[in-house]
This record gives sequence, structure tokens and C-alpha cells, in this order.
Amino acid sequence: MAAKRRIEVRKSGVHGKGVYAIKRLKKGERVIEYKGEIISWREALRRHPHDPAHPTHTFYFSLEDGRCIDGKVNGNNARWINHACSPNCEAREEGERVYIYAMRDIDAGEELFYDYGLVIDARYTKKLKREYACHCGSKACRGTLLAPKR
Repeated sequence: MAAKRRIEVRKSGVHGKGVYAIKRLKKGERVIEYKGEIISWREALRRHPHDPAHPTHTFYFSLEDGRCIDGKVNGNNARWINHACSPNCEAREEGERVYIYAMRDIDAGEELFYDYGLVIDARYTKKLKREYACHCGSKACRGTLLAPKR
């Protein structure tokens, strides 16, 4: 018996494509695995940018061991989940795999989001923050996809 589809990719009002629930998702439910080729950051830098016209847009997902998943190579629909400063999903690393979980009940028709929490070693200038601008529109929007410096 085929599994019923729970999500779909379509145009997003936030950025490009987005992932939407097509049935209600329960809080704590595993929604999808973030798939792709596991590579070193050295290889990621060699491949960068995925799109020279948009150099800050990639499908890289950092892993705790210093490698990353390149969702552009053998990736799946998870690569289209957009960032939000007040997300309804979270990413959890489990071994070499990353899964997206619902942080709350999500109604059919809602777009899925997680906080990218991007970390860049460079100083966070106004220019850099603009290059990684966030358009999520939440009341708690940081204005950038960059994680706060600790």
C-alpha cells in the first residue's frame, strides 16, 4: 500500500519554492529527511556557488561533524523548505541523517519552515545581513537568515 503524500512543493510567498502540508501534521511528527550527498566543507566551497546569479543560495545543510549535505545532488523536496525566524518545524541530526520534525500541529495548506541558523565566521555587517536577508514576515523576524552571534 502506497503511503499518502503529506507535503508538496509549490511557489512560496516567502522565497521561490516552498514546502506545504497537504494534510494536517501533528506536533513532534517526523515530516521528511533532508537528503543529498554528504561532502566535506572543502568540497562544498569548491562547488560554490550553486547558482552564480544568487551566490548566497545553496542547498547545503551543515552537520555537527564539520561535513555537510548537498541537497542539490541526490536531494529531495526537503531542500525547498524555507527559513523563518518563528518556524513551525525543526531540523534534528540523527547520526549522518537530518530529519525535519513538526514543532507544533501544522494545518493542511500551511508552508513548512525551520530556522536555518546560518553561521558565518565573518563580521556581521549591514551589507552581509542584507545578502542573507530574511523575508519571513514574522513578528520576531531578525531580518537575516544568519544566526545571532554568541
